[in-house]
Amino acid sequence: MVKSVAFYIITTFTPIKSKIMDKERYFRHFKGGLYKMITVAKDSETLERMVVYQALYGEKGFWVRPEKMFFETVVRDGVEIPRFKEITEEEISIL
Repeated sequence: MVKSVAFYIITTFTPIKSKIMDKERYFRHFKGGLYKMITVAKDSETLERMVVYQALYGEKGFWVRPEKMFFETVVRDGVEIPRFKEITEEEISIL
């Protein structure tokens, strides 16, 4: 005989669904890939803010990266550029 057990988890955080971006934001990685930002979340161990984003090519996988790293600059060929450059939805359609 299998017993049914009911339980509840009480939390103090706002559900992820309500934290999803109101406005869709798109980015081009400095290596060329196109991505859609899904939300900002927190690492469960360190509470570091993380960006959850989705590739707009291939298998359209989901990725997570520290927020500071997502928005930092990198040096490529001696030029400092954003790791992810925000672009418009219109720019995506013409790429």
